[in-house]
This record gives sequence, structure tokens and C-alpha cells, in this order.
Amino acid sequence: MSKKLIFFLVSVLLAGLFCTAAFAGKTVTVLGTWGGAERDAFMKMVEPFEAATGIKVEFTGTRDLPTILTTRVAAGNPPDISGIPNPGQMQEFAEVGALVDLSEFMDIGKLQDEYSQTWIDLGSYGGKLYSIFISADLKSLVWYSPKAFSSAGYQIPQTWDELMTLSDKMVAQGKTPWSIGLESGAASGWPGTDWIEDIMLRTVKPEIYDKWVNHEIPWTDSAVKRAWEIFGDIARSDKYVYGGAATALTTNFGDAPNVLFTSPPRAYMHKQATFIKSFILNYDPTLKPGEDFSFFPFPSIDPEYGTPALGAADMFAVFNNTPEAQALMRYLATAGAQEIWVVQLGKLSANRRVNPSAYPDDLTREAAQILASAQTFRFDGSDLMPAAVGSGSFWSGILDYVGGEDLDSVLKRIEETAVDAYKK
Repeated sequence: MSKKLIFFLVSVLLAGLFCTAAFAGKTVTVLGTWGGAERDAFMKMVEPFEAATGIKVEFTGTRDLPTILTTRVAAGNPPDISGIPNPGQMQEFAEVGALVDLSEFMDIGKLQDEYSQTWIDLGSYGGKLYSIFISADLKSLVWYSPKAFSSAGYQIPQTWDELMTLSDKMVAQGKTPWSIGLESGAASGWPGTDWIEDIMLRTVKPEIYDKWVNHEIPWTDSAVKRAWEIFGDIARSDKYVYGGAATALTTNFGDAPNVLFTSPPRAYMHKQATFIKSFILNYDPTLKPGEDFSFFPFPSIDPEYGTPALGAADMFAVFNNTPEAQALMRYLATAGAQEIWVVQLGKLSANRRVNPSAYPDDLTREAAQILASAQTFRFDGSDLMPAAVGSGSFWSGILDYVGGEDLDSVLKRIEETAVDAYKK
């Protein structure tokens, strides 16, 4: 065991978070979405916790978290702790009394010192704190190859007009500007919702975005329709998208950026969140962040709204109020735990006390800075909506629209779903 890890364990114990004698031989069950590198990173993060307490963390990963978790809660057999797909579903579990109020065993003052009020509010419902965020992803990014851009003489666009001018220039040169991947198994369509949300934030006031998320304006509203039309100008265009709409619909989101790094590139830009970095490196581990691949902020559209930051995060809640579950939640909230997480995976921490040097490269530090300094930040809209809409008709509507269906029909169908979902 390294000196650094020993020092960390001693620091944790001295902080009074754990009492090892009470926990020896105990187990805490955790349910989440992660597999592969993400699961490995999570288990690396909890190693010091296990060593310090004697508690065994049993993690189960599933890509169908909403269904599995809902089924287990309904059957009276929830995990001790679980990832929550989105704040909307967190609220649904809180309403039926399935979640533990974290203020019963966590220091709220300490959490408020380490997390911005935005994160506290997103994890709360009805005046009670039910969830903490262990990591965040910045979604308002366009990924590209600096070498490919430099070789072609392309400049980073600062505005939407410049972005479209660049796209048209690429087309005129016989090149393809964009790679889009909308396939994600049962979750297919979600990458397109990020486009709509980022566009909305750049074409209306943040308060209008909030009204849309809360269904205080209909999906058929002109502001919502305009965002879809701007997205469609790219996503439904065979000249702009590698392989056209058909390829976008069948390409897995994790594979979509690969064509940026072929020789010659088959496409030059890809919109995706910070987590796509791990997929890029899985495709080609020799690629160097900042040198072989980088990003620029998704540009402004209407100048008065600037370049807001859209994000999402990994949130955890307690379903069984056991001492070992309490101990793990207290640990997961700490900067020390999340520094291990960001080192392993390159995610952004929601804890503002995390040392910037913990991030694995300058590119990830830059993303963290963009997230921290954004004048306007909003959580992923689909994650805040009722599941029937946010992970239902919104996702499927993206697929239908990119597939060629009339926009008015798509928005009308989502609106019908929303009318029912928001009544519950």
C-alpha cells in the first residue's frame, strides 16, 4: 500500500467518518449502470473505504437501471444504495417513501460547503436531501482532431454562423462535417436530446428552458420547434452527417467519434459529453488528449444567450438505512473519494473541494473550468422530466424525426405523452 493511500486512510479515520469495529464483516450492496472501465473505476474508488472499514462493497451493474431498480423497489428488495437515473425518478421514489433523508446522518453544513447550491437543490425534494452527486459530465462540447483541423486549415468556430460556414466549407471540399451516433440499445435516441437541450439554452432565456422542462410550455411551442428544426438542419442532412441519417440511427454513440481519427478523417466534428473521452481512448489508446483529440464549446446561436453549460451527473441515494450504507454515502461525498474517481476515469467532480491536479490531463481540467465558470448552467432536461417523456417519448421522438417523420407529428405525440406524465 502506497504512503499516499495510507495517509488518506488515516485522514479518513481521524475525520471520524467510520468506526471499524462496528463494521467488520458487514456488506453494502450497490446498484448502478456501470460496466467495464467505469465499474473498475468505481471499485478503485471504494478500495480505501473497504480497507478502512472492513465493509465489503458488492456492486451490480446494469444498463437497464430504471427498470431493474423500479422492479426491486416494488418487490421490497431494493439495494442498500443505488445510482438514480435522473432527478425526475429520484422524486418519484421519494414520493412513495422509498428513499432515506440524507440529513438524518450526513452533515448538511459540510455538504453545502463542498457542493454548490445547484447540486444540493437537484438532489433534494420536498425540503429533504435524498441524493448526492459523485461526478458530473459537461455536455456542451464539440470534439475534433486538432491535427486534422490544422492540416485542413480550419479555425475553431465561435458562433453558430461560423460553425455552419465551416460545415459548408467542408462539404464544398468533398468532406463530411459531422459524425452522429444515436443507437444505445433500449436508450437509443438520447444523444439527440442533448442537441435539443443545448440549442434551447442558446435560443431562449434559461427561464424558458426551465418552463419547457417543467411542461409549463407545450412541446408544440414555437421555441421548442425552432430548436428541433436547427438540430434537423444537421442531423437529417446526408451532406452534413457521415453516412446520412440512416447511419446516425444505427451507429452506437460510443463508436460515433471513431471516424474523426481515421486517415483521412471520414468526419471532422462530433458533439458529445466529457465521458466520450474514455470511448475515444478505448478505440485507440495511443491518442493523446489535447494533441490528437480535443473539444471546443458548443457555440452560441443567439448572441444574447451566450454559451451556457449543459450537464448531467451520477447521483446516488440510500434505500436501506443501515449503518454501513450511511458510512459509504458519507465516504462517496468526500473530495478524497472523488479525486480517486476522476483520476481513474477522467470524469468531472461535483465536489468543488477536489484538487484540480487530480484530473488526469489539461483537457479534463479545461472541461472542469468551463463547467465551473459558466454563467448559465442547466441540468440535462430529459433527466429532469418524468420518465415517460424524458427517457420515453423524447428519446423515441428523436429517432422518428431523424428517420424522416414530420416534425409537427413528432412534437404532437410527445406533447400528448407529457400531458399524461405531468399529471401523475
